[in-house]
Amino acid sequence: MTIETERLLLCLLNARQLHLWFSDLPALEREWDCHYDGEPVEGVFREIVQQQWKITSRDPRNALFHSFWILLRKADRTVVGTIDFKAPPNARGEIEIGYGLGGAYERRGYMTEAVNALCNWALQREDVESILAETEQQNRPSQRVLQRCQFILEHEGPTLWWRRKNNRVRRLSGKGFGRAIFRGIIHQLLRRCFF
Repeated sequence: MTIETERLLLCLLNARQLHLWFSDLPALEREWDCHYDGEPVEGVFREIVQQQWKITSRDPRNALFHSFWILLRKADRTVVGTIDFKAPPNARGEIEIGYGLGGAYERRGYMTEAVNALCNWALQREDVESILAETEQQNRPSQRVLQRCQFILEHEGPTLWWRRKNNRVRRLSGKGFGRAIFRGIIHQLLRRCFF
């Protein structure tokens, strides 16, 4: 699956491609006809990629939410970064997003473009109500990306937690429709009377 933006192609890696990413990068570059210049796949990040590969291999039906998407710059087919969801939607319809860029591509708007596109795609799904993101207290560039992509700071602790809600209007029918209208009317009357 691929999502296209003005400057990027967000390309979902299948389980085999995910394995190539951390085990044989030149083979992945040949397959995608690209040059990888994103975040180095080493240390803790390599462990995360390997874990997501195992999960994607066991649950290919939910690869959209387990695997990584490469950010392929259309102008020269350079992979400038990656983006992913950490798991399928939970019972409340929440998913968490993560992302990283190669250092040479920071502060050029690539990640804002990618986060916004992937969030817009995800929030069109019926099973997604909101998208969460966690940033370190000192990671101002990542926080600015989230702010530009309509995320709202929801919790401050050792890390910061952000949320972007789904703004689609739900279709109501049956008994729920009548109750929703009644609650809406009562809410409006109370607001006019007391505020």
